[in-house]
Amino acid sequence: MAAPEERDSPTEASQPVMEEEETKTFKDLGVTDVLCEACDQLGWTKPTKIQIEAIPLALQGRDIIGLAETGSGKTGAFALPILNALLETPQRLFALVLTPTRELAFQISEQFEALGSSIGVQSAVIVGGIDSMSQSLALAKKPHIIIATPGRLIDHLENTKGFNLRALKYLVMDEADRILNMDFETEVDKILKVIPRDRKTFLFSATMTKKVQKLQRAALKNPVKCAVSSKYQTVEKLQQYYIFIPSKFKVKCLL
Repeated sequence: MAAPEERDSPTEASQPVMEEEETKTFKDLGVTDVLCEACDQLGWTKPTKIQIEAIPLALQGRDIIGLAETGSGKTGAFALPILNALLETPQRLFALVLTPTRELAFQISEQFEALGSSIGVQSAVIVGGIDSMSQSLALAKKPHIIIATPGRLIDHLENTKGFNLRALKYLVMDEADRILNMDFETEVDKILKVIPRDRKTFLFSATMTKKVQKLQRAALKNPVKCAVSSKYQTVEKLQQYYIFIPSKFKVKCLL
């Protein structure tokens, strides 16, 4: 990881002015009307905890460390502020989202395009296992949002003629703990060196490991920490059941 600059430790997000149960719409958080309508169309009737904490701060231009598990609504927590900013300052190659896996990259792309469908948002998924030439053609069209795994993105930065991220405004590192656990540290370091320092950065992770802390110091400026996750916390929406069965049938039921 690149040698970190002198940066302040992340500050804890203060409690929102409105209590969570009183927050009825995304408009309360500062999201513009056209994106609020998109949320309604997706069935997002009420912001989640991480969205309530992160969105207002992101709209203020703060760097964010979001500690939230999968299924907590974290994609909306970074996608909505980015799209809000894109509406105010339209630009190609506006934001980059780094993910650990191709599956997550496609999921995030789908949410960006669903939220931004009424404003013509275009995204490109740049991951391994897909023809590199078709990805080069997609990058040549200069989409607004790039969702990528670090390794394949480096391939294109080094080998795709005319492609660069020198005008990038937003960087998101989603599931940063998994990115680093998969030994993408060198690739992330290379990416940080070729994108603007004058950018907004959102780092989301289920856990705050030593590697994630090191990445935070290298990549974020005076971040605010929005923590709605603990290491062993279960997602609220997950339904869990106990089923009592005779011990002699246990193996059959597990199969």
